[in-house]
Amino acid sequence: MKRPGLTIGIEEEYQVVDPESGELRSFITQFIENGRMVMVEREIKPELHQSMVEMGTPVCDTPAQAMEELLRQRQFIIKLAEEKGLAIVAAATHPFSHWSDQQVTPFPRYRGVLEEMQVLAQRLLIFGMHIHIGLDDPDFAIDTMNVVRYMLPHLLALSTSSPFWAGRKTGLKSYRAVIFEDFPRSGIPDVFRNRAEYDGLVRTLVNTGCMPDSSKIWWDVRPHHLYPTLEFRTCDICTRVDEAIAIAALCQALVLWHWKLRQRNITFRVYRRDLITENKWRAARYGLDGKLIDFGKKTELPARALIREMLELLGEEIDELGIAKQIEPVYRMLEVGTSADRQLRVFDANDGDMKAVVQHLIAETKEGL
Repeated sequence: MKRPGLTIGIEEEYQVVDPESGELRSFITQFIENGRMVMVEREIKPELHQSMVEMGTPVCDTPAQAMEELLRQRQFIIKLAEEKGLAIVAAATHPFSHWSDQQVTPFPRYRGVLEEMQVLAQRLLIFGMHIHIGLDDPDFAIDTMNVVRYMLPHLLALSTSSPFWAGRKTGLKSYRAVIFEDFPRSGIPDVFRNRAEYDGLVRTLVNTGCMPDSSKIWWDVRPHHLYPTLEFRTCDICTRVDEAIAIAALCQALVLWHWKLRQRNITFRVYRRDLITENKWRAARYGLDGKLIDFGKKTELPARALIREMLELLGEEIDELGIAKQIEPVYRMLEVGTSADRQLRVFDANDGDMKAVVQHLIAETKEGL
């Protein structure tokens, strides 16, 4: 089997806020004329809520190239927002703006989503990061999806950036992960024996009117419906660019690691969805401060220890890809925490002032630019 391309693409969903009040603000309609998006220098994608904007990098060959593109992308959207007197935040939930106050983008497809999902769609005021890794072989994409499901909680724990919801400290590090699971066809996917079995599921769901096409499968990892990629969707958006790239580099190394196992005609044990979902809950609840279950040893261990074990497992691939520098922020996160941890420290240091958290997020979203 030919080695996969292992290209990288990163999509990020940004919050648009008023820098003075800290509140979410409508933004995307300023670039709509006669029901169509106005062309700007880079493609910006409207989302259901007007206070959200999505952007994606071009296809990149390496994490270093992805870093350059993500920096350019954030520079662009921050400048565009500042021209309108607004600011950009990269965090998976807003600390205090309420979902019921947000205006919906006036496109037919979003009205259709609202009609179908009702209050679940309106409540979906969450912001994620999607990482695409290039895989040309459809069967290998399914095989890899089966295996990397096990590591999704590890990636979520590293990306956590949503400890607040509607003005409340939730007690979770990723409240986004909980909100999204209310949608159908979300969460950890089941195991598929091959691509044909996956395609059969898609046909059944389409033919029975459950969805128009496979783009409406919102699992935490999935084969993309248009591009020859495996799309990792489990992560909160990372506030810092270097942390986003570190997680993308981990995804690239994971795919290469599995391909090399298959070259030796071996694989990693595939576990039940129920078990992996238990680890996902722990990652969402505690982030790096909790324990994850090592299902091979049938025991719980500190999340940090299991992530270090994953890094050791991928050591050969990290060296082969030359991405040790891009992986480095993971070690810092293991020592001092993620965006969620930093937000909580700012919250505590400012006597529970949510606006101080937003100001912190505005500044940290710009770091490295």
